Amino acid sequence: MAAADELTFHEFQEATDLLAETPDAVTTSKNDQPTPQGHVAVAMGLGGSYGAEEEVEEESDKAALLQGEKQQPGFWTFGYYQSFFDVDTSQVLDRIKGSLLPWPGHNFVRHHLRSRPDLYGPFWICATLAFVLAITGNLTLLLAQRKDPSIHYSPQFHKVTVAGITIYCYAWLVPLALWGFLQWRKGVRERMGPYTFLETVCIYGYSLFIFIPTVVLWLIPVPWLQWLFGVLALALSAAGLVFALWPVVREDSRLAAAALLSTVVLLHTLLALGCKLYFFQPLPPEHMAPPPQATSLHPHTLLPPTLPRSITAS
Repeated sequence: MAAADELTFHEFQEATDLLAETPDAVTTSKNDQPTPQGHVAVAMGLGGSYGAEEEVEEESDKAALLQGEKQQPGFWTFGYYQSFFDVDTSQVLDRIKGSLLPWPGHNFVRHHLRSRPDLYGPFWICATLAFVLAITGNLTLLLAQRKDPSIHYSPQFHKVTVAGITIYCYAWLVPLALWGFLQWRKGVRERMGPYTFLETVCIYGYSLFIFIPTVVLWLIPVPWLQWLFGVLALALSAAGLVFALWPVVREDSRLAAAALLSTVVLLHTLLALGCKLYFFQPLPPEHMAPPPQATSLHPHTLLPPTLPRSITAS
């Protein structure tokens, strides 16, 4: 019986006074349902303690927590752009793999970006491609000089600048124009949901990765093999762009969708073709040493007579 008395609930004087001050309050145990809004709940714990909470105070605490959260920094600060470089190696490799293996119905944005576009991958892919283009373009001339000593080779450092400006302008200005066009078409076709600008930059940036190994393979001095590698790289890269943009433009009219995708493929083709012809072009005439030419004499020119052999011997 003593053990039974210890397990029974005892009414403490403090709880009695609290109930007297708040007649509308109800007493509950820990297993009871929550009390209605505006009522004070007095719960007896195992140690004999009690607590009084109000839902109004709970809501105010939540509001205070929400106000205390860190605000998004402005776009003019470094903290705003820091989040776009917050990716790890596995995420970048997964996105590169997704750009190398395009597949119909496999959306690059939905399966790989997952609403977290980054600038780390596109920035370094463009930088690497620009340097590889300039280096391999110079190596082509150097290897040609090894085969033909008559070729005069001098380092062409300006190709680094040309490659950097070309690649970065393409990777930023073309997505900007495409994003602006899709925003305009969104007003015409309400069902269209275009990508954000950063997502469009990611699509173009990662699509250029396939050209890095292709440019290295262009060092093989076999013209038809170089063109074969270029066509394969262009087909994979352009297919990745078309498959990524198709879920957005398919809600538009057939004419607008076909014109937009054709323009995307055409600009991509012009980039690849321009890089091939400019950085791996045949040697200009000024780099070729002129062949020795025999001087022609006038037919009436008199040559000095040759001395007899006997006089020459004496």
